[in-house]
Amino acid sequence: MPKLAKRMKKLVEKQPSEALPVPEAVDVLKQFDGTSFDQSVEISMRLGVDPAQADQIIRGSIVLPHGIGKKQRIIVFAKGPAAEEAKEAGADHVGDDDLAKKILGGWTDFDVCIATPDMMKVVGPLGRVLGPRGLMPSPRAGTVTPEVVKTIGEYKAGKVEFRNDKGGNIHAIVGKLSFEPQQLADNIQAFVNLIVGMKPSSVKGVYLRTAHISATMSPSVKLAV
Repeated sequence: MPKLAKRMKKLVEKQPSEALPVPEAVDVLKQFDGTSFDQSVEISMRLGVDPAQADQIIRGSIVLPHGIGKKQRIIVFAKGPAAEEAKEAGADHVGDDDLAKKILGGWTDFDVCIATPDMMKVVGPLGRVLGPRGLMPSPRAGTVTPEVVKTIGEYKAGKVEFRNDKGGNIHAIVGKLSFEPQQLADNIQAFVNLIVGMKPSSVKGVYLRTAHISATMSPSVKLAV
């Protein structure tokens, strides 16, 4: 088992053992600051779902009230008027076959990939590259859409995608440690409310088992949700 650094050992000593309401958990987390960079804040939720069942997959996206404090690099697969609209809306890269070849060549220097429906014949073969990185456009996530301008705007405003892993866990960025406490609390609560509201009817027993928040270099704080 790896040894904890001195800084982390001190922080772990301050880590509360009990679950806290969101506002109090945020206050504790902000006390864990002390790095030279603005740490990202992540929420991790353990759900009582069976990931092997298609109707129990929890996947979607949310535009957080206060964004995530990070500029997302956006690429768009489109042509014609849609491509021009995407460029005007602020997409970092727009293209079709040329963009696909660049990605197949190993380029993945972006955070979001959006495609118009007619471009999926070009995007489909990129699944082996984009899929493992969570970058493959999907209708369910809202990244396969004819409304590229609206979608670009949402991601620039702080839209976050999520999907449960094989263990039934969900992880998502919910802001930066430099955010005001109320901003972080708003983002966290909005995310929790969405996940709770997505409970599949086929799930029996406890759905939301545990939820924690943590920063890039901090212990976690358990949420009472």
